[in-house]
Amino acid sequence: MTVTRFQDKVAIVTGGASGIGHAIAERLVREGAYVVAADLNQERLHDMQKALGERFLGVTANVTQEDQVAKLVQDAVEKFGGLDIAFNVAGASKSGTITELSEADWDFTVDLCLKGVFLSMKHEAKQMMKQGGGAIVNVASLNAHVPMYAGSAYASAKAGVEMLTRNGALEMARNNIRVNAILPGLIETPLTSGLLSSEEIRAAYMERIPMNRAAVPEEMTGPALFLASSDAAYVSGASLLVDGAWNTSGYPDLSRWF
Repeated sequence: MTVTRFQDKVAIVTGGASGIGHAIAERLVREGAYVVAADLNQERLHDMQKALGERFLGVTANVTQEDQVAKLVQDAVEKFGGLDIAFNVAGASKSGTITELSEADWDFTVDLCLKGVFLSMKHEAKQMMKQGGGAIVNVASLNAHVPMYAGSAYASAKAGVEMLTRNGALEMARNNIRVNAILPGLIETPLTSGLLSSEEIRAAYMERIPMNRAAVPEEMTGPALFLASSDAAYVSGASLLVDGAWNTSGYPDLSRWF
């Protein structure tokens, strides 16, 4: 049986050209949605356009720039007639210990992972308010709860995303907008490929993950789409760990590799 729970709903997915965002965008189209994916990778967006067809629109946008985020939402409205659900996935990290991390690398990470979610939520919610409601799902991280050696900017930004999600749920409930987050653990994505190419580092992670494997991006789509669906109609302000039980055991000591 074909699942069409998002039939003719309009969705935005930031960071939609790779990893978790790409997987979410593809599944949304399969489930009947119209999808506007934002990313800086024009070539990948073009490939997705060819693969997904008329229900998909790729938009080149930098989520740290408010005018570009506002235009992204406008593009969704002009192309597909509105905005019902949004998935804020865009993120990346530049690593370094606190005493060695440059201000520029801190700003890059926090701006993309936290400011980008704030700007996206702001303009997505404004449009949803005009339409009588909607649902927003933010992608935080296990690192919102668990520190990572040389990952202070990323962990701090993702902790901020979790609290921003809760604050959004508090403020937007009166407008019939639900705001939730998923907190992925270790995922095989372009973001982690460099780190996981080392067998020694991969083994250190596996020692800590009870399910003894990394996830693939497609395994994040079910939890994310559940939170955006009518099945989660009374769920808002929630943080759903999707981490193979990693939160129960803590983070590996990565200091030997820095």
